[in-house]
Amino acid sequence: MLILTQKQIQEIVPVSKIKEVIDAVEQGFLDYASKEIQMPPKNYLYFSEYDGDLRIMPAFSPKLGIAGTKLVNVHPQNPSKGLPTVMAAIVLNDAKTGSPLALLDGTYITGMRTGAAGAIATKYLSRENASSLGVVGAGGQAVFQIAAIKEIRNIQEVSAFDINEKAIDQLSEKLGIEIKKVSLEEASKKDILVTITPSRDPIIKKEWISPGIHINAVGADAEGKEELDPEILIKAKIVIDEWMQASHSGEINVPLKKGIISREDIYGSLSEIVANQKPGRENDEEITIFDSTGLGIQDLYTANLVYRKALEQGIGQNIDLL
Repeated sequence: MLILTQKQIQEIVPVSKIKEVIDAVEQGFLDYASKEIQMPPKNYLYFSEYDGDLRIMPAFSPKLGIAGTKLVNVHPQNPSKGLPTVMAAIVLNDAKTGSPLALLDGTYITGMRTGAAGAIATKYLSRENASSLGVVGAGGQAVFQIAAIKEIRNIQEVSAFDINEKAIDQLSEKLGIEIKKVSLEEASKKDILVTITPSRDPIIKKEWISPGIHINAVGADAEGKEELDPEILIKAKIVIDEWMQASHSGEINVPLKKGIISREDIYGSLSEIVANQKPGRENDEEITIFDSTGLGIQDLYTANLVYRKALEQGIGQNIDLL
């Protein structure tokens, strides 16, 4: 079994090469549309006494001949302890024998593949001439969202809001670009909006949203979380990654439970659009929303990319488990 650390994975696929991950994840969405991939919805273990949870995300691609399982935690209080909010590990197994092929750090992969999914949604759902990007929440995921979206659209202006303004400075430094510090309202009035907060109350107001905007709603990843005023959803073309996950823990989960929207209000999945089974953006006035909950196929296809490149480059440590 090949062991790959976060540092090694960053060497293999740095943020500057996130386009490779975008291409791999887009292929994953395309293959998922063929109905050949096995991917049960993610399971949750809740640690209520510790304000955290652990998620188990398996997927199998016959095309790759590989299965992958990710274990990922979300502990919002971790930064106060000097730890990341999200940490993960991924195991790849050979489908022919079941033998473990690799154990990879999944924290960096999670960031990269989530950013890639946002870029893919932006490719199909935003206006082609979109040039301004607003980001709400300047944490670790913001780096990947901005880097990936800049690969898809000619972004001339990036603005961000965060209750911790130092986080925006750090984000600007990591990416080596200028990022304007703006209000929530100002961030919401850009061509593309990405929301990446742990909010359990809507923070983006309906009156801030203009026709033609595309929104990547990334922050809602557990039951009870939501970032957008439900009235925005009523007026929008809503695209999800997967129904069971999105309805349980995505941006649509609370409005669904309250009866504000129904399954009939969901336009379709990103896989359907990537596979040309449904059109993406159809005019410049549409409000489009991608509800991103994160799929096992994104992890599997990204981890497979990293694994193959590691073998080619001779990176990683081989361990015999028998």
